[in-house]
Amino acid sequence: MSDSPDPGEARTTERSRFALSTSARWTLAALIVVMALIVAIWPRSSPDPAPAPTGASTNSTSKLPGLQASVSDDDMIKAREKAGLQPCPAEPGPAPENSALKGVLVPCLADGSTVDLGAATAGTPMLVNVWAHWCGPCRAELPVIADYAEQAGDRIRVLTVQGKEGSENVFLSLNLLAEIGVNLPTVVDPDAKIAAALGIPRVYPATVLVRADGTVAAVLPTVFDSVDEVSAAVDKYLGAAT
Repeated sequence: MSDSPDPGEARTTERSRFALSTSARWTLAALIVVMALIVAIWPRSSPDPAPAPTGASTNSTSKLPGLQASVSDDDMIKAREKAGLQPCPAEPGPAPENSALKGVLVPCLADGSTVDLGAATAGTPMLVNVWAHWCGPCRAELPVIADYAEQAGDRIRVLTVQGKEGSENVFLSLNLLAEIGVNLPTVVDPDAKIAAALGIPRVYPATVLVRADGTVAAVLPTVFDSVDEVSAAVDKYLGAAT
């Protein structure tokens, strides 16, 4: 007599097969989801942007040119008009023999003309503020220097200098001054001639107080937070109450 299958055992085997089949399907579904996520987040190289059409103009939302970028003459004219800087000092006469700035020729930021600083600044005590357009403390200090210049009037000449670091593209300097509303007379020191003549360290900002005869009274690599601080320094080193 042959053995007949146990009905209970058959049902158990069938349930096991069904459970295994269901588990396999869920595992496969989970793997598909995981693969889809991997594909979705996997970094992929973006295609090269399409070249700009020839003659396309730059609109107002374009990024500012970098330090080495070229700027058109028309853009520079517009930037200078927007900044509205005061003229650089004129040349009243020969520089004093002992003037630290004698023979120092630098460009004027307002119009690009050449300024003989020794001759142009002779005869009046002067505050020289050196800055760079990328310098955060300079951005904060320049309005203070401008307020001091207004308070001092013609008793102290105030001149600002875009230092060597940042002078590669003065378009950015003009944009900074226009943005913060400072229009003081400004020259550019592309070859660090002013820094060398006045003994200015390579820090920004820095302020130099110069006597009427062109000799240096003080070099102050510091940040002025108020007009009173500037006035106190001028009084201390130049003996001028402003």
